[in-house]
Formats: sequence, C-alpha cells, structure tokens
Amino acid sequence: MMEPVLEELAEENSGITVGKLNVDENPEVATRFDILSIPTLLVFVNGQVAKKIVGAMPKKRLVEEVGTWLD
Repeated sequence: MMEPVLEELAEENSGITVGKLNVDENPEVATRFDILSIPTLLVFVNGQVAKKIVGAMPKKRLVEEVGTWLD
C-alpha cells in the first residue's frame, strides 16, 4: 500500500534510501524494532531509528512526518 508513495519519495529525494522488509520472513527484525503493525516505517539517521511511523498515509502527510530528512 505504501510502496508507490515511498518509491516516489525516493526518486524525488536523493538523500534518502528506501528499503522494505517482510516481517513474516524476518520476525527477529520485527521484534528488535518493536514492529507490531503493518505498515510501520522507520526513519534511520546515522544508523539509529530517528522516527517511527505506524499506519498508511497519503504522500502529503508522509512528507510532513519526514520532511526534516528530505532534500
């Protein structure tokens, strides 16, 4: 559901990298980052989680949430 929005943001902003993880295939990662709902977006800065966003949202709202880290 969020994949097209995230891909669009990645194309528009060279300073970010978007990755995705299947939590069913990687439950240890889901546990490590306390992912209880899908989708959950984690913003990493210098290897640390800087923000956790839970739930789907339109592009405009997502940009508001992560705007600090975009070009």
